[in-house]
Amino acid sequence: MNANPETLRRELMEHGLARSELDPDPIRQFQDWYDLAIRTDLPEPNSLTLCTVDARGRPSARTVLLKLYDARGFVFFTNYESRKAREIEANPQVAMLFPWVALARQVQISGRAERISTAESLAYFTTRPRGSQIGAWASPQSQVIGTRSLLEMKVAEMARRFSQGEIPLPDFWGGYRVVPDMIEFWQGRESRLHDRFRYVQRDDGGWRIERLAP
Repeated sequence: MNANPETLRRELMEHGLARSELDPDPIRQFQDWYDLAIRTDLPEPNSLTLCTVDARGRPSARTVLLKLYDARGFVFFTNYESRKAREIEANPQVAMLFPWVALARQVQISGRAERISTAESLAYFTTRPRGSQIGAWASPQSQVIGTRSLLEMKVAEMARRFSQGEIPLPDFWGGYRVVPDMIEFWQGRESRLHDRFRYVQRDDGGWRIERLAP
């Protein structure tokens, strides 16, 4: 297939998505689509919309970046005192959406979010640019601040504090893994007659694949 997004979009919409083409494992199927999004040079193909619900049932959504994924689930990182983290602690059921609009594709994921281990968070934190590490220490994420200058002062303070050596992992920062129980692959088609396939986890840990009407 052509790597040009517009041409590839037309080819994908014309070809569609057939049941026989799907991998029995939704994680491997995700990898196939994700790798294509990367090869097509889409801007931030790892960006996704994360939806959470607070203790009162009010939903909220924001864009986060997928940093890791494997058979266990999909991992993003955040401040554990942020709004999203507070809502996850109150209700760990979340939804994720990868909106690869340029390819007329999207992937929806529903499941339970759980904190990853400190060791896993540290392993990722050490790979971040130093400025991002300092930013994690400096920003009271989701809290009200008076001016940007206060944030910049806090960044300068943290830069002085950690001017020598490695920057430690904040105890209030780390990853969440979304363990999926449903993954839907959506391929756009002409006349809004899209192809949609949903993987639903069975009690035995396997996956049932269902075609959905567009």
